[in-house]
Amino acid sequence: MDVVVAVFALLFALFVAAGVFVTFKAVQAAKRGVDRSVAQARRTVEDTGLRARQLTQPGVSGELAQLRLSLRTSMRATQEALRTGSRDDASLAESVRLFERLSAHGHELDGELKRLESEPDRATIAARLPDLRERMERITHSAESLRWAARDRARRFADDDLAALGDQIDLEAGALRHWTQEPGAEAGAGPEARQRPARDAGSRGPAEEHPPAITARDPHGRPTYAWEKEARRQEEPPR
Repeated sequence: MDVVVAVFALLFALFVAAGVFVTFKAVQAAKRGVDRSVAQARRTVEDTGLRARQLTQPGVSGELAQLRLSLRTSMRATQEALRTGSRDDASLAESVRLFERLSAHGHELDGELKRLESEPDRATIAARLPDLRERMERITHSAESLRWAARDRARRFADDDLAALGDQIDLEAGALRHWTQEPGAEAGAGPEARQRPARDAGSRGPAEEHPPAITARDPHGRPTYAWEKEARRQEEPPR
């Protein structure tokens, strides 16, 4: 009796532990989903604010907003291209690692530009703008190189696969037309060769004749396709 009670207690403890584990995983997944949604909403709001300042605030403030917006747009597009391509192409792993290092420089520059937005000394900011723009262009140029290389690689794989598929389809189409005679094959044969089938057919009985490669089918016994319904209905004799 004690053994039975111990077994049931152990099973109950296992069920409770499994329930706690599943609940914990579900809560973690929900929390990650909420965090992603909040981060996405925050990025959207911030990008909208940058676009508004770029259009409405002339001078240093508008230029800072334009630099931040160009940097964030380029980095985000490259991140998405590498993330999508690396799912099917393991060779992009090194590109992903290089982009992570590049992202550190991008985050540093974005933070510096964001701090300068609240800097009251506009003359100092204007003096630093050429250097900041040059850093932004170097980072975005590297990001674009990775992005377009990944896209070109994916397009090349797609073109190669399409070419190989076309070759296979051509071979299959030729196999389906195996009865097609080579041009000039019969014209190059002599009179005796062209007359041999007729003599051979006359020397054998009907039971020895070989059936043609493709035999005709009973039109009433073949399957009906959607595009033949009207034609079949018109061919049926009136009752």
